[in-house]
Order: sequence, then C-alpha cells, then structure tokens
Amino acid sequence: MFMGEYQHTIDSKGRVIIPAKFREGLGEKFVATKGLDNCLFLYPMNEWQALEKKLKALPFTRADARAFVRFFFSGATECELDKQGRILIPGNLREYARLEKDVVIIGVSNRVEIWSREVWEEYRARAGAYYEEIAEKIAGLDLDLDL
Repeated sequence: MFMGEYQHTIDSKGRVIIPAKFREGLGEKFVATKGLDNCLFLYPMNEWQALEKKLKALPFTRADARAFVRFFFSGATECELDKQGRILIPGNLREYARLEKDVVIIGVSNRVEIWSREVWEEYRARAGAYYEEIAEKIAGLDLDLDL
C-alpha cells in the first residue's frame, strides 16, 4: 500500500526521484499515465493489469467509455527506475500534469500520484474545505468504512 506525501524537483532532463518508500512497491517496471485532476498515476504492473482488465470490459459502444479508455491508454508509458531511483517523465505527461520544477509525490493506496506542487496545493485547498462532507458522502456508499 502506498501512502504519504513527498516534495521533489524535476531536473532539466525531465527526471524525478521516486521516494524510496515507493520504489519497492512499484517494482522494476511500472506504468505511468494521465491521471485525473491533472496529475499522473503510477501503477505497479499487477495493478495496471487488473485495471486494464476492468477497462477492457467497458462497453465500447458507449462514447464516454471509448473516450476515457483512449485518453487513459494513449497517455500510458512503461517506466523503469535508474540507479539513482529516478524516472524520466515523457514530455507529453509533464505537459498534461503541468510539471515544471517542484512536484509532490503522494501514495494513494494502490497507486502513486505525481502532482505539480502548485496544482496539488490548489487541489488540497479546495478538497480540504469539503473533507468532512466528502467523508459523509462516501460513508453512504456501504464500503464498511469506519470514519
């Protein structure tokens, strides 16, 4: 399980250090793709394969399902850590997530997310203001959460 928040910077070549606590869970090879809310999602291969299976089951006759699957898979790339624990983030993914220099890397259960520090701070301020309201809504989803 991935959890925690870490501050890092992207170097001039588009590389970023993945926190040591996340490296083992991600494995030697993992997948990075366009996430939601203008961040990147990093999935270990086993999680990516499970997600891929679920997305393949979506009805291709639905325009919204096709659009989501196209967007999600077209942005996906296989990543490997270098000897310094860094990954190279392709330009199209850096542009999508507005990653320039300062980034925040967070653990979110089965995935890691990479955010522009500025975008993360804006998101955290917006979502933080509604944290209790969000908790009430998801508690009603019958997920056996004891919040």
